[in-house]
Amino acid sequence: MTPKILLIFMLVISPIWPLGENPLVGDPYLIINKSNNEMAFIVNGQIEKVYKVATGKTEVLTPEGEFTIIVKAIDPYYRKKDIIGGAKENPLGTRWVGFDAKETDGRIYGIHGTNDPNSIGMYLTGGCVRMYNEEVEELFSKVPLGTKVYITETDHDFKSIGKQKGAIQ
Repeated sequence: MTPKILLIFMLVISPIWPLGENPLVGDPYLIINKSNNEMAFIVNGQIEKVYKVATGKTEVLTPEGEFTIIVKAIDPYYRKKDIIGGAKENPLGTRWVGFDAKETDGRIYGIHGTNDPNSIGMYLTGGCVRMYNEEVEELFSKVPLGTKVYITETDHDFKSIGKQKGAIQ
């Protein structure tokens, strides 16, 4: 293979190829509002669903800004306490959707399920965003790697935030 063909081939199969692009109207987009612990799933320029979530126990634990989903896992392993994926005591639940906050590898900050459904709506995580397992499983199937996640704390509604971020026209 010539170097030029090899380079093109590597770019096409590279898993990071779409990660630097800005979202286009129509692309899936997530907005998490820490002020009310809700997350909007936007697709095709419309808010498809709003989920109740849990966020950081202090204001600074769940980072704010726009991030990119770079890791997805089924029955994630919980490194901090060495708990295997799928175990009932695993606080990450059944799915992990990791994003690149604070220049991490998508394995530190993420949107995940929970083994404690009563925690949803609360401020008690170490920085991640928790969802009910059934809902994170639904979301997991709809958001590809490269999906943008915007986390904020505001009194603005999802529609106005989505317009500002270019996810809604």
